[in-house]
Amino acid sequence: MASSSTRKYETRKRDPNSKIAALLVIDMQNHFSSMAKPILNNVLTTIDICRRASVPVFFTRHNHKSPTDHGMLGEWCNGDVILDGTTDSEIIQEIQGQVTGPDEMVEKNTYSAFNKTRLQENLEKIGVKEVIVIGVMTNLCCETTAREAFIKGFRVFFSTDATATFNEELHEATLMNLAFGFAYLVDCDKLRRSLLGN
Repeated sequence: MASSSTRKYETRKRDPNSKIAALLVIDMQNHFSSMAKPILNNVLTTIDICRRASVPVFFTRHNHKSPTDHGMLGEWCNGDVILDGTTDSEIIQEIQGQVTGPDEMVEKNTYSAFNKTRLQENLEKIGVKEVIVIGVMTNLCCETTAREAFIKGFRVFFSTDATATFNEELHEATLMNLAFGFAYLVDCDKLRRSLLGN
C-alpha cells in the first residue's frame, strides 16, 4: 500500500492547495485496529503535514446509537455493527490525541461521512473546496466518502499509503477506480512536497 500505487494508477496529476483543502481522517477506531495499526505512522504523518500547512483536519467516528439507525448495514453485517459507547467505537488512542476540538469530530452511521451529517456545511463554511481522504476502510467508508465528495463538487485527493482495508486486492481496486474517475492519488511524500515544499 505504498507510494508505488500512486504512480501505478495515477491518471491525472495535481497538488492539493493548502488554502482550500481539508483532511478527512476516516474511522480510525478500535473496531478497525487490525487494519488501522499498519498505516498508523502514515496517518499520523499526514495529520502532522496538514496541521503544519494550516489545513483543517476532521475525524469521523462510525457508530450506531439504536437499531433504528442500522439501515442496510445491519443486514449487510448480520447485525454486527459498531455500537456507541463500546470500546470498539472509540478512536484509537494514538489518533484520539490528535483531535483538538468537538467540531473536528463527525459522527456517522453509514459509509459516507456526508450522509446525515453537517460535514459539507462545516467544510463550505470555512471555504474548503478540496478534501484529502485517509483512514479505513479503503473500499468502504473512505471510497464512499471520496465519491460523494466528488459528486458534491469537492476536488478529491486520496491517500495510497494512509488508507487500508481487509486485503490488498480490495485496496488496489479502489485506488484504480478512484484514480479513473474521482480522485487524485497522493501519498505522504507527495503531500509533504506539495503542502510544505520539502
